Amino acid sequence: MTFTQQDARPELESAPGSEWWRTAVIYQIYPRSFADASGDGLGDLPGVTAHLDDLKELGVDAIWLSPFQRSPQKDAGYDVADYRDVDPIFGTLADFDAMLAGAHERGIRVIVDLVPNHSSDQHVWFQEALKAAPGSPERARYIFRDGKGDNGELPPNNWESVFGGGMWKRATEADGTPGQWYLHIFDESQPDFDWTNPEVRAEFRDILRFWLDRGVDGFRVDVAHGLIKAAGLPDFTPDPEGGSMGGDAAGVPYWGQPGVHEVWREWHEVLAGYDGDRALCAEAWLPTVAQTALWVRPDEMHQAFNFAYLETKWDAEALRDVITESLDEYAAVGAPSTWVLSNHDVVRHASRLALTAENPQGAGIGPKSPGKPDPVKGLRRARAATSLMLALPGSSYLYQGEELGLPEVIDLPDDARQDPTWFRTNGERYGRDGCRVPIPWTADAPAYGFNATGAAWLPQPAEWAELARDVQREDPASTLSLYRSLLAERRAHGLGAGSLEWLDGYGDDVVAFRNGPVTVIANLGDTAVELPAGDVLVASGPLDGDTLPTDTTVWIAAA
Repeated sequence: MTFTQQDARPELESAPGSEWWRTAVIYQIYPRSFADASGDGLGDLPGVTAHLDDLKELGVDAIWLSPFQRSPQKDAGYDVADYRDVDPIFGTLADFDAMLAGAHERGIRVIVDLVPNHSSDQHVWFQEALKAAPGSPERARYIFRDGKGDNGELPPNNWESVFGGGMWKRATEADGTPGQWYLHIFDESQPDFDWTNPEVRAEFRDILRFWLDRGVDGFRVDVAHGLIKAAGLPDFTPDPEGGSMGGDAAGVPYWGQPGVHEVWREWHEVLAGYDGDRALCAEAWLPTVAQTALWVRPDEMHQAFNFAYLETKWDAEALRDVITESLDEYAAVGAPSTWVLSNHDVVRHASRLALTAENPQGAGIGPKSPGKPDPVKGLRRARAATSLMLALPGSSYLYQGEELGLPEVIDLPDDARQDPTWFRTNGERYGRDGCRVPIPWTADAPAYGFNATGAAWLPQPAEWAELARDVQREDPASTLSLYRSLLAERRAHGLGAGSLEWLDGYGDDVVAFRNGPVTVIANLGDTAVELPAGDVLVASGPLDGDTLPTDTTVWIAAA
């Protein structure tokens, strides 16, 4: 099947080493919270289409859409029931095709989120597995095991779910009796596929082709470090301080197993059969940058999220170290480093960078959390951090709403929360709802322009009126104006394809480097820093004469 969208794809081929994804700025859209054309309180694909001009105006190269496939929405779409269809809450396949065509007409590429580790328990395969007998081909698509104990009443091992509680659920057999247990790394409504099964691997290669044939430019791959589990499924107790993804993945029997690389080599071959430099990006939470770089060797994925950078504290030495390590390790395998500060799974960096207490990934923040952030300091640091990030060579990811300076929503009512983490931990972890609140477009419109009805699946805070896009568009000092300037200057000076040269003499609390013709200085200390001669291209905040204040980043063109 051939679609006109594929014919409209921008710049179909690039010379080796200059592929678009090596330098792209990619904007993550969380569809249910981006824009709602239907007015039902949930964002949708027509809402995305309606705002493509805003994204072109912002200056991004591509968009990545979190899952919009058919799903019962137990985990906001990361529980997929049909990988080849659009869930009705988001629209139709025709709506997707229209959105894709509109993006390509504006020179914006489109990356689709794919969830291969697990399906929904409503997926036809899992429903067939529940009806089939132990040892059947239907059950072999998932990870079913007999339980321990005299009557199989205990789970097969001690693994704990990322969302809290046990990682096994006992199935009820067709005759109504308690039966085998199935594995679910996340929620019990998300059974894990068995990726040692050739039928599973063949099915997903076909799913890739379904979306590639429609003209998509690549895939963000959920839980790319999962899929393969250690032989024998041995007991394992994770580091309690490691966050919801299991902490240090070294030795974790369900993360980072060597066999997963065979899957990505198969997927790489599928994408290589299509024109236009289609790309795979791994969501892989691993203990070191060097280990993450293994996911982007020349015959595997093209990008991997740099979570080590995202998790680095607002500290100059730590930032210099992670930037150096990232550039070295990714270059060693011929891949670009990626840079990211926020996404749909972490506390927004306009709040996270001003937290005064530890906050493991996935824990979230809420009314009872310790060390809540100072919003003024948080925004100032967020603007400085983004200005630093977008000056680095490689590809950068932005999360919807960060260009508006949106903070984490802390004061969500308990009865409004929807993240499975909140329920599975009995409220001990707030989870990720605070970074998923629908974003504001128009200050004086219902739901701040998210839709025309005022409905919103998560409540929006009153203070977001002053952060709405229409308010910020006309303000040259706004965060939106800052992002537009950063992206324009990044493109004009080729910073994504540049190289980094560290600059000395600015003190331990300063990150300073040159990328091509641009000098970048970020002051993380308490003392103002004298600026070199040259034209200021962009600054994350007001300058104090010829000095750079604390928590501020500046780009300077050589005089």
